Amino acid sequence: MTSTETPPLSAPVPLSAPADRRRWFALAIVMTAAFMDLVDVTIVNIAIPSIQRNAGASVSQIQWITAGYALAFAAGLITGGRLGDIHGRKRLFLIGIGGFTIASALCGFAVNPEMLVASRILQGGMAALMVPQVLSIVHATFPAHERGKVFGLFGAIVGLGAVSGPLLGALLTEWNLFGLEWRPIFLINLPVGIAGLVLGRRFITESKAPKALKLDLVGVALVIVGLLMLLYPLTRGRELNWPLWGHISMAGALGVFGALVAYEKRKAARDGSPLIELSLFRVKSFAAGIAVQTVFGIGLGIFFLVWTLYMQTGLGWSPLRAGLTGVPFSIAVSTAAGLSVQKLVPRFGRKVLQAGALAMGAGVLLYIWESERYGLGIAPWQMALPLVVMGVGMGLIVAPLTDAVLSDVPREHSGSASGLINTVQQMGNALGLGLVSVVYLGEIGDDLPPAQVGPAFAHAFPHALGWVAGVMGVIFLLMFALPKRPAQHVEGDGASLVVEAKEPELVS
Repeated sequence: MTSTETPPLSAPVPLSAPADRRRWFALAIVMTAAFMDLVDVTIVNIAIPSIQRNAGASVSQIQWITAGYALAFAAGLITGGRLGDIHGRKRLFLIGIGGFTIASALCGFAVNPEMLVASRILQGGMAALMVPQVLSIVHATFPAHERGKVFGLFGAIVGLGAVSGPLLGALLTEWNLFGLEWRPIFLINLPVGIAGLVLGRRFITESKAPKALKLDLVGVALVIVGLLMLLYPLTRGRELNWPLWGHISMAGALGVFGALVAYEKRKAARDGSPLIELSLFRVKSFAAGIAVQTVFGIGLGIFFLVWTLYMQTGLGWSPLRAGLTGVPFSIAVSTAAGLSVQKLVPRFGRKVLQAGALAMGAGVLLYIWESERYGLGIAPWQMALPLVVMGVGMGLIVAPLTDAVLSDVPREHSGSASGLINTVQQMGNALGLGLVSVVYLGEIGDDLPPAQVGPAFAHAFPHALGWVAGVMGVIFLLMFALPKRPAQHVEGDGASLVVEAKEPELVS
């Protein structure tokens, strides 16, 4: 495969007429890949109970089907961006989308839960190669005056994915195409991925960073080991009656993270290309913002898995009914995200994000009240109000949060900072999924008769949501350390540009 390297972003060359047409095809291809990644995450959530029943997966395996993806995606994000800068963004994008397609096929044809978990981890790793290239390719392909329109289009695509993912997952699971049960939610990626691979080779122009940072594989390994030492005991602890080795492993994770900090300091002094730029944490707003992103990820990881289990296992709803119930939430998130960036944050600044945390917390508390009042007889329309309030709150947070966190970061570190922001949110999400065993499943008794399983799952739902409400309170307090008026921040060289394709976030 031959390709032409584009010049550095700081010195763009005018595109010829044919290239001008080709770049819009390239945009459609990379946007489709980002859409596919987002839909794949949301589509899995709605199918989890079906996977549990049909594949015979245990509760901890169900957690790893989602947490394994998030962990692999988080661990590989920054490295995936740097590999694209070094070896070519087109090349890494094609490797990523090809690997993502193969992993999707392995998921769809998994013969047991263990294979499905392993395939999901592979899928997350391939997404970490594919997704960071999306905005880097946009920056390398489009001149600065056109990027605003392109990023606006991207925000719309991400919002559409957030709405369509649960519905598509519900329909594919409900239809049970060819008797395949849940498997089409993964197999649907095959024709899309193959088309993206073929068309991407033809229409995407190759580009590299003029001065790419070196890889930090030791840093990545320490992150993965530390998170596994923390997450594995959390997910298996309840099933194994919380053995001593689990407590030792979780305590040892702190030592691994300490070793990571020490190594990153030496790495920065030696060649200036650490995985984590520790000097960024001297910026108060950035340190607080990283804490917000991590805690926010934990809250979302807990809520979405618990919510799915509550509706389908606790209330006994079909995937389609559960998917339709979530539509008001998704629409509220997308609508509020657009308004927050375009209208509210420029006028009210940090108060918008804090209002979002309070609104989301209020929606959670309202949901708790309704679930306790109506019990097993609760109807989808009765859930609409708390879900809309929660969705508005989430939309007010997710869209402007990155700019708020980056406001006081030196411009030369903005690429590294943006990569770290998205990484820690995914890590928080994986941690939240692991904590489901503690805050939700821990409230459900073992060896329940079939008739008591549903009521037990429904009864534990308000307890888990109480933890989510607490998370929102912590986020509200942490936001006081953010700048009062977040500045619009544009990453410089595209070296570590990554896009969080898990929430409807508008990129500016």
